[in-house]
Amino acid sequence: MKVAVGLHKNSIDDWDSGVDFAVAAEKLGVDSLWNAEGWAHDAATPLAYLMAKTTSLRFGSGIFQVGTRTPGLIAMTAQALDSLSGGRFMLGLGTSGPQVIEGWHGLPFSKPVLHTKEVIEICRKIFLGEKFSYDGHHWQLPLTKERGGTGLSKSLVPGATPTPDLPIYVASLGPKNLHMTGQLADGWLGTVFLPDTAEVFLGPIKLGAQEAGRSISDIDIVVGTRVQFSEDIEKLAEELKPGLAFQFGAMGTKNQNFYADAYRRQGWADEVSRIQSLWIAGKRDEARSQVPTEMALSGVVVGSPTEVKEKLIRYKQVGVNTFRVDPAGNSIADRLDTLEETMKIIKEIS
Repeated sequence: MKVAVGLHKNSIDDWDSGVDFAVAAEKLGVDSLWNAEGWAHDAATPLAYLMAKTTSLRFGSGIFQVGTRTPGLIAMTAQALDSLSGGRFMLGLGTSGPQVIEGWHGLPFSKPVLHTKEVIEICRKIFLGEKFSYDGHHWQLPLTKERGGTGLSKSLVPGATPTPDLPIYVASLGPKNLHMTGQLADGWLGTVFLPDTAEVFLGPIKLGAQEAGRSISDIDIVVGTRVQFSEDIEKLAEELKPGLAFQFGAMGTKNQNFYADAYRRQGWADEVSRIQSLWIAGKRDEARSQVPTEMALSGVVVGSPTEVKEKLIRYKQVGVNTFRVDPAGNSIADRLDTLEETMKIIKEIS
């Protein structure tokens, strides 16, 4: 089981510490670092900076938001980062959601799974380096006059050196998106993943892979969560509850919340609906208090070293190839201490 780490999607003002974290992670044997993209920093620029400070650490966009860039720009950025790093880049894509795509970028959130599929197919064609055309629902290349173009466009040959093996990962949660991930992607970036209900996610991926004539073993299953060493489990649960309440209540709407729906499919339907309703009604404290302790602890790796080891073994057993560690700590030094201890355990069980 390989190890990955990530940068958070919020504002990062101390980039020197970010460099220190990346360099130290590389020395500890971490395989890859993924950079998120919300509505603060973009995913690509920080990766380019960190690539220049490292030599073997791989990097991934975790994720480029589908719909905010043309497929051509996504492919150009991916190939630039891949070339800059000497082949150390992985293209991570995800649909995000209407609150970000429409609220921040001012673009329509329409048929997101199909949109992701089209972007992947176009990027694959560009990566091959051959002249191509594409006729899809969201994208037509070259754009014809019938679909709003001038009628003057023509098919082009990609200008960058071909990168046919540049891997594409997809962050997906819903069954249709997971199925498409199994059909087309080199890897899956999983969130809100509970090992005891792994098949909720892995089942559709397996089916998609089989229909495409391959196996789930061909797909890098990347799942991550918080790791923290502590004997005070109850205290940790209380610290985690507000984050879950926020996910269910604020990261989407009552009728469209990918995180809430994922937890519902994993056996927490009644609890999620109750928490979500309280949050939407403005009863935020009550919503946080309604998060069950068992739910708060179900998707994290916390406890004594022995308990952490048992939980990490469980992730490996259900098919996780790469475990993305979110090491707890109030400083870079603290986070690296947690990461170092985690690395020791993973090396023992790998």
